Amino acid sequence: MKKLAIIEIGSNNTKTHIYDDNKLVFDNTKTIQFKKNYLELNKIQQSDLEKLYDVIKKAFEETENVHIYGCSIFRNISQEELNDINTNLYNKFKVEIEVVSQEDEANYTAVGCYKNINYDGNICVFIGGGGSTELIFVNNGEIIDRKYYDFGVVDVTSKFDTLKNDVPDCTFDEVYEYINSIIGEINQKADVLILAGGDHLYWYNNAGYELLDNKLYKSDNQKYMITIKMSDLYDKDALVTSLDRIRANSDNPLWFDGSRAMKVITNLISHKVDAKYIVPTKINMEDGIRNTL
Repeated sequence: MKKLAIIEIGSNNTKTHIYDDNKLVFDNTKTIQFKKNYLELNKIQQSDLEKLYDVIKKAFEETENVHIYGCSIFRNISQEELNDINTNLYNKFKVEIEVVSQEDEANYTAVGCYKNINYDGNICVFIGGGGSTELIFVNNGEIIDRKYYDFGVVDVTSKFDTLKNDVPDCTFDEVYEYINSIIGEINQKADVLILAGGDHLYWYNNAGYELLDNKLYKSDNQKYMITIKMSDLYDKDALVTSLDRIRANSDNPLWFDGSRAMKVITNLISHKVDAKYIVPTKINMEDGIRNTL
């Protein structure tokens, strides 16, 4: 396979993967708060598009084979606005944004999680983003159930704005109960919850939380795990520890605006499905898309 770049534009983060002969040679996440800023003017803001242009330009410096996909925020804008954005993109780079449905986004991401693993039992693939959340339940490589939600970390952080502060005013229980009211009941259960759709390892690594080697199954992209007991300890600590300290350890401090909301969402899901183990990953939609290109 010739060298190619896949850019996934999310509501909060834009991810670039560049592959050379099917090997990942570049992996970058840039926080561009499309959804948060869209809500201010009910329109994609030009300043965010300029940041996207920079991402695309850097991809073209590596390869002419660039593919761009838009997720939840681009599913919600008008066709007219999308056409205008794509016209400008084509004039600049000869590329356009292909908007991916929520179902396709979930399927592309999930297949990157379960395709090459061997586990005897139910697995739930959690796919979380700024504007949407998906759950894919898998048993022995077969999808047995799906759940889609039209909310993500941007919606939760908009409701509890101080989650972005060094120490928030809201409590873990307050945020948990709010998300619980949105999620409702989940009848399907799974022993293992795989966290995908973004760089979940980025949180644990910068926060300094210990991860265990994945003893459940072998996978180069899923090397670590934690127990549900560890998850409860870490996730509750996330709302009382200094976020500024964690930001200072990172190369993308803005990424952490949505990090606490994500930890409460994933914690709630883990209990809803009765998970015993959590497997945090960096697996996202690109991992599935590259197999189709």
